[in-house]
Amino acid sequence: MFKFRFKLLLASSLALALNVALAAPVGTVYTANERDSSISQVRLDTGVVKTLTLNIAPHNLQISADGRWLLVVGMPAHAEHQTGAISAGELLVFSTAALDKPAFSLPAGQHPAHVVTDLSGQRAFVSDSAANLVRVFDLQARTQLGTVKTGSFPHGLRLSPDGKKLYVANMRSGSVSVIDTATLKETAQIAVGNGPVQVGFAPDGRQAYVSLSAENKLGIIDTETQRLIGKVAVGRTPIQMYATADGRQVYVANQGSSSQPDDRVSVVDPQTLSVVATLDTGKGAHGVAISSDGAYVFVSNIEAGTFSVIDTASRTVVASHKVGAGPNGISYQVPE
Repeated sequence: MFKFRFKLLLASSLALALNVALAAPVGTVYTANERDSSISQVRLDTGVVKTLTLNIAPHNLQISADGRWLLVVGMPAHAEHQTGAISAGELLVFSTAALDKPAFSLPAGQHPAHVVTDLSGQRAFVSDSAANLVRVFDLQARTQLGTVKTGSFPHGLRLSPDGKKLYVANMRSGSVSVIDTATLKETAQIAVGNGPVQVGFAPDGRQAYVSLSAENKLGIIDTETQRLIGKVAVGRTPIQMYATADGRQVYVANQGSSSQPDDRVSVVDPQTLSVVATLDTGKGAHGVAISSDGAYVFVSNIEAGTFSVIDTASRTVVASHKVGAGPNGISYQVPE
Protein backbone atom coordinates (compact mmCIF):
# COMPACT_ATOMS: atom_id res chain seq x y z
CA MET A 1 0.00 0.00 0.00
CA PHE A 2 1.38 3.39 -1.04
CA LYS A 3 -0.26 6.49 0.40
CA PHE A 4 0.63 10.18 0.04
CA ARG A 5 0.56 12.80 2.75
CA PHE A 6 0.96 16.47 1.82
CA LYS A 7 2.17 19.41 3.85
CA LEU A 8 2.63 23.01 2.78
CA LEU A 9 4.91 24.99 5.04
CA LEU A 10 5.32 28.72 4.68
CA ALA A 11 8.80 29.85 3.73
CA SER A 12 8.90 32.08 6.79
CA SER A 13 8.43 29.05 9.04
CA LEU A 14 11.19 27.13 7.28
CA ALA A 15 13.88 29.76 6.99
CA LEU A 16 15.96 30.55 10.02
CA ALA A 17 16.57 34.16 11.05
CA LEU A 18 19.52 35.57 9.10
CA ASN A 19 21.24 38.91 9.09
CA VAL A 20 22.14 38.63 5.41
CA ALA A 21 20.11 37.87 2.33
CA LEU A 22 20.87 34.49 0.78
CA ALA A 23 19.68 33.07 -2.52
CA ALA A 24 17.13 30.36 -1.80
CA PRO A 25 18.13 26.82 -2.79
CA VAL A 26 16.23 25.16 -5.62
CA GLY A 27 15.73 21.55 -6.61
CA THR A 28 14.25 18.64 -4.68
CA VAL A 29 15.42 16.71 -1.63
CA TYR A 30 14.28 13.17 -0.80
CA THR A 31 14.59 11.44 2.57
CA ALA A 32 14.25 7.78 3.57
CA ASN A 33 12.17 7.77 6.77
CA GLU A 34 12.87 4.40 8.32
CA ARG A 35 10.82 4.76 11.50
CA ASP A 36 7.46 5.36 9.81
CA SER A 37 8.14 3.41 6.59
CA SER A 38 7.95 6.37 4.25
CA ILE A 39 9.88 8.62 1.92
CA SER A 40 9.52 12.39 1.77
CA GLN A 41 9.93 14.68 -1.22
CA VAL A 42 10.60 18.36 -0.48
CA ARG A 43 10.50 21.06 -3.16
CA LEU A 44 13.07 23.55 -1.92
CA ASP A 45 11.65 26.58 -3.76
CA THR A 46 8.11 26.19 -2.40
CA GLY A 47 8.60 24.22 0.81
CA VAL A 48 5.96 21.69 -0.26
CA VAL A 49 6.51 18.33 1.47
CA LYS A 50 5.03 15.17 -0.03
CA THR A 51 5.36 11.95 2.00
CA LEU A 52 4.62 8.49 0.62
CA THR A 53 4.02 5.47 2.87
CA LEU A 54 5.82 2.31 1.70
CA ASN A 55 5.66 -1.41 2.37
CA ILE A 56 9.31 -1.33 3.46
CA ALA A 57 11.17 0.60 6.14
CA PRO A 58 13.61 2.49 3.89
CA HIS A 59 17.13 2.98 5.17
CA ASN A 60 18.64 4.63 2.12
CA LEU A 61 17.67 6.20 -1.19
CA GLN A 62 19.41 7.75 -4.17
CA ILE A 63 18.55 9.70 -7.29
CA SER A 64 20.09 7.94 -10.29
CA ALA A 65 22.91 9.71 -12.08
CA ASP A 66 20.66 10.46 -15.07
CA GLY A 67 17.90 11.83 -12.82
CA ARG A 68 15.37 9.36 -14.17
CA TRP A 69 14.94 7.11 -11.14
CA LEU A 70 14.62 7.35 -7.39
CA LEU A 71 15.98 4.12 -5.87
CA VAL A 72 14.96 3.09 -2.34
CA VAL A 73 16.21 0.12 -0.30
CA GLY A 74 14.99 -1.35 2.96
CA MET A 75 13.56 -4.23 4.90
CA PRO A 76 9.87 -5.15 5.22
CA ALA A 77 8.15 -2.55 7.34
CA HIS A 78 8.03 -4.69 10.49
CA ALA A 79 11.51 -6.26 10.21
CA GLU A 80 14.45 -5.16 12.33
CA HIS A 81 17.00 -3.31 10.18
CA GLN A 82 19.83 -3.76 12.64
CA THR A 83 19.66 -7.52 13.03
CA GLY A 84 19.83 -8.78 9.45
CA ALA A 85 16.34 -10.26 9.61
CA ILE A 86 15.47 -13.33 7.58
CA SER A 87 12.70 -11.60 5.61
CA ALA A 88 13.90 -10.41 2.20
CA GLY A 89 14.60 -6.75 1.59
CA GLU A 90 13.63 -4.86 -1.54
CA LEU A 91 14.91 -2.34 -4.03
CA LEU A 92 12.03 -0.04 -5.02
CA VAL A 93 12.53 1.97 -8.21
CA PHE A 94 10.36 5.05 -8.74
CA SER A 95 10.17 7.25 -11.80
CA THR A 96 10.98 10.78 -10.65
CA ALA A 97 8.15 11.92 -12.91
CA ALA A 98 5.57 9.79 -11.04
CA LEU A 99 6.21 9.21 -7.37
CA ASP A 100 2.79 7.78 -6.48
CA LYS A 101 4.00 4.16 -6.69
CA PRO A 102 7.15 2.26 -7.72
CA ALA A 103 7.69 1.65 -11.42
CA PHE A 104 9.09 -1.74 -10.38
CA SER A 105 10.74 -3.52 -7.48
CA LEU A 106 13.42 -6.18 -7.13
CA PRO A 107 14.42 -8.50 -4.28
CA ALA A 108 17.60 -7.14 -2.71
CA GLY A 109 18.78 -9.78 -0.24
CA GLN A 110 18.42 -10.25 3.47
CA HIS A 111 19.69 -6.84 4.56
CA PRO A 112 19.97 -4.15 1.86
CA ALA A 113 21.65 -1.10 3.35
CA HIS A 114 22.64 1.46 0.69
CA VAL A 115 22.17 2.00 -3.04
CA VAL A 116 23.95 3.99 -5.75
CA THR A 117 23.92 3.91 -9.56
CA ASP A 118 26.69 4.05 -12.13
CA LEU A 119 27.23 7.23 -14.13
CA SER A 120 24.84 6.12 -16.88
CA GLY A 121 22.03 5.44 -14.43
CA GLN A 122 21.62 1.98 -15.97
CA ARG A 123 23.15 -0.15 -13.22
CA ALA A 124 22.47 -0.06 -9.48
CA PHE A 125 24.71 -1.29 -6.69
CA VAL A 126 23.14 -2.37 -3.39
CA SER A 127 25.11 -3.39 -0.31
CA ASP A 128 23.70 -6.52 1.36
CA SER A 129 25.05 -6.44 4.90
CA ALA A 130 23.83 -9.92 5.87
CA ALA A 131 25.42 -11.65 2.87
CA ASN A 132 28.72 -9.69 2.87
CA LEU A 133 28.37 -8.65 -0.75
CA VAL A 134 27.20 -5.99 -3.18
CA ARG A 135 24.33 -6.85 -5.53
CA VAL A 136 24.45 -5.41 -9.05
CA PHE A 137 21.21 -4.70 -10.94
CA ASP A 138 20.44 -3.83 -14.55
CA LEU A 139 17.68 -1.23 -14.28
CA GLN A 140 16.71 -1.42 -17.93
CA ALA A 141 16.38 -5.22 -17.91
CA ARG A 142 15.01 -5.08 -14.36
CA THR A 143 17.14 -7.98 -13.20
CA GLN A 144 20.11 -8.77 -10.97
CA LEU A 145 23.34 -9.04 -12.97
CA GLY A 146 25.49 -10.57 -10.27
CA THR A 147 27.14 -10.09 -6.89
CA VAL A 148 30.56 -8.99 -5.64
CA LYS A 149 32.01 -10.25 -2.36
CA THR A 150 33.19 -7.62 0.14
CA GLY A 151 34.37 -7.49 3.71
CA SER A 152 32.15 -8.17 6.71
CA PHE A 153 28.85 -6.29 6.97
CA PRO A 154 29.12 -3.85 4.04
CA HIS A 155 27.08 -0.73 4.60
CA GLY A 156 27.61 2.63 2.87
CA LEU A 157 28.94 2.78 -0.69
CA ARG A 158 29.71 5.45 -3.23
CA LEU A 159 31.00 5.65 -6.78
CA SER A 160 34.28 7.37 -7.66
CA PRO A 161 33.92 10.58 -9.72
CA ASP A 162 35.16 8.82 -12.87
CA GLY A 163 32.77 5.93 -12.30
CA LYS A 164 35.51 3.28 -12.46
CA LYS A 165 35.59 2.30 -8.78
CA LEU A 166 33.00 1.59 -6.13
CA TYR A 167 34.13 2.04 -2.52
CA VAL A 168 32.22 0.12 0.16
CA ALA A 169 32.50 0.57 3.95
CA ASN A 170 32.69 -2.79 5.75
CA MET A 171 31.55 -2.12 9.31
CA ARG A 172 32.69 -5.32 11.00
CA SER A 173 36.00 -5.87 9.22
CA GLY A 174 37.28 -2.32 9.63
CA SER A 175 37.95 -1.96 5.93
CA VAL A 176 36.85 -0.38 2.67
CA SER A 177 36.36 -2.64 -0.35
CA VAL A 178 37.43 -1.32 -3.75
CA ILE A 179 35.33 -2.74 -6.60
CA ASP A 180 36.16 -2.40 -10.29
CA THR A 181 32.85 -1.43 -11.91
CA ALA A 182 33.89 -2.83 -15.31
CA THR A 183 34.89 -6.30 -14.15
CA LEU A 184 32.66 -6.37 -11.05
CA LYS A 185 35.55 -7.70 -8.98
CA GLU A 186 36.87 -6.61 -5.60
CA THR A 187 40.43 -5.42 -6.31
CA ALA A 188 41.47 -4.34 -2.81
CA GLN A 189 40.44 -4.03 0.83
CA ILE A 190 41.85 -1.00 2.59
CA ALA A 191 42.29 -1.22 6.37
CA VAL A 192 40.83 1.96 7.84
CA GLY A 193 39.90 1.52 11.51
CA ASN A 194 36.91 0.83 13.72
CA GLY A 195 33.30 1.00 12.60
CA PRO A 196 33.46 2.35 9.03
CA VAL A 197 29.90 3.31 8.03
CA GLN A 198 30.05 5.37 4.83
CA VAL A 199 32.54 6.60 2.25
CA GLY A 200 32.87 9.63 0.01
CA PHE A 201 35.22 11.16 -2.53
CA ALA A 202 37.01 14.39 -3.31
CA PRO A 203 35.70 15.85 -6.59
CA ASP A 204 38.97 15.02 -8.37
CA GLY A 205 38.93 11.47 -7.01
CA ARG A 206 42.41 11.69 -5.48
CA GLN A 207 41.12 11.23 -1.95
CA ALA A 208 38.35 9.17 -0.44
CA TYR A 209 36.80 9.60 3.00
CA VAL A 210 35.40 7.12 5.46
CA SER A 211 33.44 7.72 8.66
CA LEU A 212 34.87 5.74 11.58
CA SER A 213 31.84 5.64 13.85
CA ALA A 214 33.53 3.72 16.69
CA GLU A 215 36.49 6.14 16.77
CA ASN A 216 34.65 9.45 16.29
CA LYS A 217 36.96 10.21 13.39
CA LEU A 218 36.99 10.80 9.64
CA GLY A 219 39.54 8.71 7.76
CA ILE A 220 41.36 10.07 4.71
CA ILE A 221 42.37 7.62 1.94
CA ASP A 222 44.86 8.19 -0.88
CA THR A 223 43.06 6.52 -3.80
CA GLU A 224 46.23 6.05 -5.87
CA THR A 225 48.13 4.14 -3.19
CA GLN A 226 44.90 2.81 -1.64
CA ARG A 227 46.19 3.54 1.83
CA LEU A 228 44.80 5.43 4.81
CA ILE A 229 46.89 8.60 5.16
CA GLY A 230 45.27 10.31 8.13
CA LYS A 231 42.39 10.68 10.55
CA VAL A 232 40.55 13.73 11.86
CA ALA A 233 38.67 13.79 15.17
CA VAL A 234 35.06 14.90 14.62
CA GLY A 235 31.84 14.59 16.65
CA ARG A 236 30.22 11.53 18.23
CA THR A 237 29.43 8.63 15.91
CA PRO A 238 30.03 10.17 12.48
CA ILE A 239 27.87 8.59 9.78
CA GLN A 240 27.81 10.22 6.35
CA MET A 241 29.94 12.86 4.69
CA TYR A 242 30.19 14.85 1.46
CA ALA A 243 32.91 17.02 -0.05
CA THR A 244 32.14 20.42 -1.58
CA ALA A 245 32.65 21.02 -5.29
CA ASP A 246 36.02 22.72 -4.77
CA GLY A 247 37.24 19.88 -2.53
CA ARG A 248 38.21 22.26 0.27
CA GLN A 249 35.55 21.17 2.77
CA VAL A 250 34.10 17.84 3.85
CA TYR A 251 30.81 17.99 5.76
CA VAL A 252 30.50 15.17 8.31
CA ALA A 253 27.22 14.36 10.10
CA ASN A 254 27.64 13.21 13.71
CA GLN A 255 24.68 11.14 14.90
CA GLY A 256 25.60 10.20 18.45
CA SER A 257 23.36 7.56 20.03
CA SER A 258 19.58 7.31 20.35
CA SER A 259 19.82 8.06 24.08
CA GLN A 260 22.42 10.80 23.62
CA PRO A 261 22.10 12.10 20.06
CA ASP A 262 24.68 14.44 18.63
CA ASP A 263 23.32 17.39 16.68
CA ARG A 264 26.43 18.70 15.00
CA VAL A 265 28.08 18.68 11.61
CA SER A 266 31.86 18.89 11.47
CA VAL A 267 33.40 20.80 8.56
CA VAL A 268 36.80 19.26 7.79
CA ASP A 269 39.66 20.71 5.75
CA PRO A 270 41.07 17.55 4.10
CA GLN A 271 44.41 19.20 3.32
CA THR A 272 45.25 20.36 6.84
CA LEU A 273 43.40 17.41 8.44
CA SER A 274 41.57 19.74 10.80
CA VAL A 275 38.02 20.74 11.72
CA VAL A 276 37.46 24.32 10.58
CA ALA A 277 33.86 24.70 11.75
CA THR A 278 31.17 22.93 13.75
CA LEU A 279 27.51 23.57 12.97
CA ASP A 280 24.39 22.75 14.97
CA THR A 281 21.72 21.07 12.85
CA GLY A 282 19.22 18.74 14.54
CA LYS A 283 19.33 15.75 16.85
CA GLY A 284 20.84 12.64 15.29
CA ALA A 285 22.60 14.18 12.28
CA HIS A 286 22.93 11.24 9.87
CA GLY A 287 22.72 11.59 6.08
CA VAL A 288 24.51 14.13 3.89
CA ALA A 289 23.81 15.27 0.32
CA ILE A 290 24.94 18.32 -1.64
CA SER A 291 23.42 20.52 -4.35
CA SER A 292 24.83 20.19 -7.86
CA ASP A 293 26.52 23.59 -7.65
CA GLY A 294 27.96 22.86 -4.21
CA ALA A 295 26.24 25.88 -2.68
CA TYR A 296 24.14 23.91 -0.20
CA VAL A 297 24.57 20.81 1.93
CA PHE A 298 21.55 18.88 3.19
CA VAL A 299 21.71 16.88 6.45
CA SER A 300 19.03 14.47 7.68
CA ASN A 301 18.44 14.51 11.44
CA ILE A 302 17.19 11.08 12.45
CA GLU A 303 16.01 11.92 15.97
CA ALA A 304 14.52 15.31 15.08
CA GLY A 305 12.61 14.09 12.02
CA THR A 306 13.98 16.93 9.91
CA PHE A 307 16.66 17.83 7.44
CA SER A 308 18.79 20.95 7.63
CA VAL A 309 19.99 23.17 4.78
CA ILE A 310 23.52 24.55 5.11
CA ASP A 311 24.92 27.41 3.04
CA THR A 312 28.49 26.34 2.29
CA ALA A 313 29.78 29.86 1.59
CA SER A 314 28.81 31.17 5.02
CA ARG A 315 28.82 27.76 6.79
CA THR A 316 25.42 28.64 8.19
CA VAL A 317 22.26 26.60 8.69
CA VAL A 318 19.67 28.55 6.70
CA ALA A 319 16.57 26.34 6.84
CA SER A 320 15.03 23.22 8.37
CA HIS A 321 12.30 21.03 6.86
CA LYS A 322 10.06 18.60 8.72
CA VAL A 323 9.82 15.18 7.07
CA GLY A 324 8.83 11.66 8.18
CA ALA A 325 10.03 9.87 11.31
CA GLY A 326 13.64 8.74 11.47
CA PRO A 327 15.10 10.16 8.24
CA ASN A 328 18.29 8.29 7.35
CA GLY A 329 19.30 8.43 3.68
CA ILE A 330 19.02 11.72 1.82
CA SER A 331 19.43 12.62 -1.85
CA TYR A 332 19.27 15.77 -3.97
CA GLN A 333 17.76 16.21 -7.44
CA VAL A 334 18.63 19.15 -9.65
CA PRO A 335 15.79 21.46 -10.76
CA GLU A 336 13.76 20.27 -13.72
